[in-house]
Amino acid sequence: MSHEFSDETLDPVDFKSSWKKERSVNEEGCQTKDIHTESVEIQSYEVFDQEVQTDLDGDKGYYQLSESENQDLADFLHSVEPMVMKCLANNLKSHAFDGVVNQQDAATDAVTCVHTLCNAELKEELQITGLSWNATGSTLAATYGRFDHEDWCTHRSTLCTWNLDRRAVKEDKPDTVIDSPCCLMCLEFHPVNPAWLVGGNFNGEVIVWDLSREDDLVVATSGIGNDAHREPVSKVHWIKSQSSKRREYDIISVSGDGKVLVWKVDLKKGRLKLSYGFVVMSQSLPRSMKVRGVRGDKEVGVTSISFSFDDPDLFVLGSESGCIFKCNLHASGNPAGSHIVSSVPLSSPVTFTYNPHHGPVHSVDCSNFHRNAFLSAGMDQCLRIYNMLQTQPVLTIEPDDGYLFSAKWSPVRPAVLGAVTERGNLLLYDLRGGQMIPSHKLEASPNKAPVYSLQFNHHQKKILATGDGQGYIRVFKLGSSLTSMSGKDLEVLEGMVSTGTE
Repeated sequence: MSHEFSDETLDPVDFKSSWKKERSVNEEGCQTKDIHTESVEIQSYEVFDQEVQTDLDGDKGYYQLSESENQDLADFLHSVEPMVMKCLANNLKSHAFDGVVNQQDAATDAVTCVHTLCNAELKEELQITGLSWNATGSTLAATYGRFDHEDWCTHRSTLCTWNLDRRAVKEDKPDTVIDSPCCLMCLEFHPVNPAWLVGGNFNGEVIVWDLSREDDLVVATSGIGNDAHREPVSKVHWIKSQSSKRREYDIISVSGDGKVLVWKVDLKKGRLKLSYGFVVMSQSLPRSMKVRGVRGDKEVGVTSISFSFDDPDLFVLGSESGCIFKCNLHASGNPAGSHIVSSVPLSSPVTFTYNPHHGPVHSVDCSNFHRNAFLSAGMDQCLRIYNMLQTQPVLTIEPDDGYLFSAKWSPVRPAVLGAVTERGNLLLYDLRGGQMIPSHKLEASPNKAPVYSLQFNHHQKKILATGDGQGYIRVFKLGSSLTSMSGKDLEVLEGMVSTGTE
């Protein structure tokens, strides 16, 4: 049976809304008044054009002097130059005002503590093992660790930074905190890049950080292996690269294993590549310190390093034996023993040996004003000033304040130096006065703990920082008497170093 279907359209069914009403529209004009405008003259002053005596030549890019008798002026300057220079030289050597104290200078002679910094989360468990100011002098960085390890390091260490140019510095909360699985033993900011710094840890690893990064701050690392140090890294330092024509910097590190290693930063691979290196051996010790039966290629632990300001290849090393060595980056001394494994040949860098301290040397520092003067401090509680050309020290100071852990020359006063002690003090000496007692003795630790680190600020000349054995950092502001240089400073240092008498 079949069915037929067809299309059919039905009328729509409408349901009227019981709540919606029709909208009414009404047009209205705005009620603002007509805007009136009026043009008036400005009340500016009258302007006059006036010629000047110099004209700028756009093509040459410099100013030209107006026509004058240049030869007459040159003849006059040449005629008076000898007399003026003679007077200036006499002023530098004059003692006419020795002993005269300016009342204004006396009022600004005080040294004050402006900040006491710490990381409150560490709860005084770690020591300040290193301090460094960045390239602008605004940021202070500190490494936390311990010097008194008896076995493997199990401490959770940190690297902390504070920007002291901020208005509100949180003294117990660093701006940046970088964690480390073992103790960090030293650090140093890059001399040009204010965000880069290098450090060394207890395991012998050298690490470079970039504080401008947001996530992973590690730029490169030496890792742990045959080329790395086998003992804690004592000091790290940036040096200008000798293999590159561009203004690049390499890193030199020293350690208790006797190695002095130079690293190149490979940013692409994120690692430090060993470029060349040295090793300090017992054969460089003075005859009085050599022990019978000990082989000559046995390593001597290195504790500190400082480069000459005048010769970029010349540096001084302090050692655990108490000896101080004069070294050169181009030295090719006796090669290391076969028991030392390295991918690059290692040899002795020592070219001269100085009269040793009676105990480990904790600090050496070359003067920025005299090519042959350097300073040392050690466990024998002595400060020594050496002439690089003489074996014996030219001056010995005994502060009688316990062990001396760090000593530095002032970057602005040739005759001023500072040292920090076992008894928690900062000692400041002014050799210009001729007295071997500190001109200022200040508490550098809130709880009189030993103070291990001292660092002058090379960009803000009135600031220095110290770090103690409980994790506290004190920032001091120096008075003008310690930061205002005079001609007698150089004269005193030159006379002391050249005479070679204590």
